Amino acid sequence: MKRWGDSTRAVSASLSPRAVLDQAEMAVVVTDRFSNIVYWNPFAERLFGRSSEECGAPIIDALHAGQPIAGDVAKHVLAGGVWEGTFEVRRTDGTLLYVRAQAVPMRQETGEITGMCITAREAMRGNEREKDRFGLLERIGERLAGSLDVEETLRRVADMLVPQFADHCFIELMDGDRLVRRVSVHVPGWTPPPGTWQPVGAEINYPADHYAEIALRRQETVLVEDFSRSSFPSPGEAAARLCGEIGLTSAIVAPLCVRGEVLGLMYLALSNLSDRRSPHYDAFDRDLVGAIATRVAIALDNAMLFEEERNTAESFQKHLLPRHVPKLDGLEITARYHPAAPLATHGQGIQTQVGGDWYDVIPLSAGRVGIVIGDVEGRGAKAAAVMGQLRAALRAFAQDDKSPADILARLDEWTRIVAPTDADDYGCSGTGEDEDADVLTPPLVTCQYLVYDAWSRELSFANAGHAPPLLIVDGEVTELDIAEVGQPLGLRANGMHADFVYKEETRILPPGATLVLYTDGLVDRRPTRDGAVLDNAEALRLLREEIAKVAHEPVERIAEAAINAVPGDIDDDMAILVLRSADDTLESAERTFPAQPIMVGEARRMAAEVFASWNIPEERGELACLLVSEVVTNVVLHAANSNVPRRALVLDGPPLPYDDWDDPLLGEEAEPEKEFRLRLRRGEKSIWVEVFDQDLRLPRIRSAGENDEGGRGLYLVDQLTKRWGSRPTPEGKAVWFEIPIRSR
Repeated sequence: MKRWGDSTRAVSASLSPRAVLDQAEMAVVVTDRFSNIVYWNPFAERLFGRSSEECGAPIIDALHAGQPIAGDVAKHVLAGGVWEGTFEVRRTDGTLLYVRAQAVPMRQETGEITGMCITAREAMRGNEREKDRFGLLERIGERLAGSLDVEETLRRVADMLVPQFADHCFIELMDGDRLVRRVSVHVPGWTPPPGTWQPVGAEINYPADHYAEIALRRQETVLVEDFSRSSFPSPGEAAARLCGEIGLTSAIVAPLCVRGEVLGLMYLALSNLSDRRSPHYDAFDRDLVGAIATRVAIALDNAMLFEEERNTAESFQKHLLPRHVPKLDGLEITARYHPAAPLATHGQGIQTQVGGDWYDVIPLSAGRVGIVIGDVEGRGAKAAAVMGQLRAALRAFAQDDKSPADILARLDEWTRIVAPTDADDYGCSGTGEDEDADVLTPPLVTCQYLVYDAWSRELSFANAGHAPPLLIVDGEVTELDIAEVGQPLGLRANGMHADFVYKEETRILPPGATLVLYTDGLVDRRPTRDGAVLDNAEALRLLREEIAKVAHEPVERIAEAAINAVPGDIDDDMAILVLRSADDTLESAERTFPAQPIMVGEARRMAAEVFASWNIPEERGELACLLVSEVVTNVVLHAANSNVPRRALVLDGPPLPYDDWDDPLLGEEAEPEKEFRLRLRRGEKSIWVEVFDQDLRLPRIRSAGENDEGGRGLYLVDQLTKRWGSRPTPEGKAVWFEIPIRSR
């Protein structure tokens, strides 16, 4: 009779240390001092999803998936310590696995440490599940806290749970009264056949008393430990058939609840598609999934709130900027706006999105166009609100058709008006003299306003501290030459007239020339991944080089190249306008007439001949000629009552004797002959008529009585044209109107 524990020689021979380790249900890895693998048992290959040759050295670096503690672990163990912990392993098939491991030093008989022995197993399995539970929940919380995007949050949840904890993962969120599937993830290499399980985006309707319906109704986590011992109604025959084919064994459904509201469901299931030690969930797993669902619900709620806030911010910004860029004669235009990138810290809300950059394209008289690029310092709702007011004010000022310098001068005054009134935390002003006094802090605003005439190719502009546009001519990219760069809006010193700050300049754009207007967000980027930070000069050089590569391509391509030219993420919001002048010369005609009644017919005859040569439809041409007569008649009638500005006579030398004052040459200066100029322009869809004279008085519509012979001319112009107006000129004024070439 043998005592307990006795063994035969045959059994003893089969139990060599290597044989035992090869059969152990635990990964065992032995390395030398340089982390080269000396031994790697079969279970390690199955657990880590790779062979020892694929893993390579150092082993700790490979298994730690880039975590920074790898070097510290090896140093600690080789110094004689013991390390134990949980880490992530990315298998070769892309799946993520949480591994519980212990590393101990390997000692020779002499006590010398020659390497490490690492034992590992899958987390959440074994005798220390309670300890692993808190570690996994902590890691899940860390990963979920790193995202404020709903889709990204859902993807991270699925990556953490499949295939480590489940073979199938569904996440369904409430959309009003409907339950919509947002995630459907399964073990690698398998997807449900069409027509079986509902795909992503489909509405889900669980039958009454289905375990998922029970979880949703009771708002509690439901465990189906073994489907072979349970009976629940199926959502459909095809779905039930598929469950039998893949051998669905166990499932847990947890409601996603936060702040007393049900956001949806998280559904996890096991099947025979994977080889697991235990194909069934238990009560411990149910509690774990319930805790995970709580964290997922909080992360989803935060992501949804942030997404709603972001959509509000983007909608706010969208309605503050032009809905679309108008199509204009003689110009190709495209625009881009990118909101500020979210800050690294949380809780920034709208301030992480909207900003104070803006652009605008404003149709003016006779086919001219006003072009605006501007930047309010800072970002957030405050900067966007100031930007919206400035943009609205500038559009209103631009309708007066005054010079760009005059427009910026008026906008400078308006910036002072909209300046916010702030006080410090103690209600005191910055001077400390009057506790009730307000501190005026005008926003720092840079702006550039340009007016382009496509027929004359004349570009006039004024600058208020903004970066000069880039000019592309014949493939060469340079900065537009600006001699006078005024101060930013709102910073002009008291007592200094705006005429001394904002100066108007004029350039002629060659055919095919391109202008790239931008805000500083285009070149001010966040540091790149390698930590490099470019200064403005280097960023501008890269911008010019990239634009030069696409100088002859469409304006859309130039805008995209400009956005991607400077490396690094966009740190501030950014606006871009790209404009290209047409290669062809637009049709126009003009002629000067004496301001005499007989010239009304001559002006109408000239207009008729020009419209006929332009192939304007007869009906539209006759209407335009009628209105030409009305405007010219109005100019001729008022010319008789107007005084033309006369130059003062300046005589050099000593004063003349009194008797010589009777000389007829020194008498009253002869009044010059009054005249007007008629200018006609043809666009793709409209014709413009302009009448210039020396009268400084702007016309207005009169209310004519029944017996009045006049007073109806401008009323007809107002009723029969698409647009009309008047603007001051250096010599007097111009009255203009626009008529569509095709009738409405």
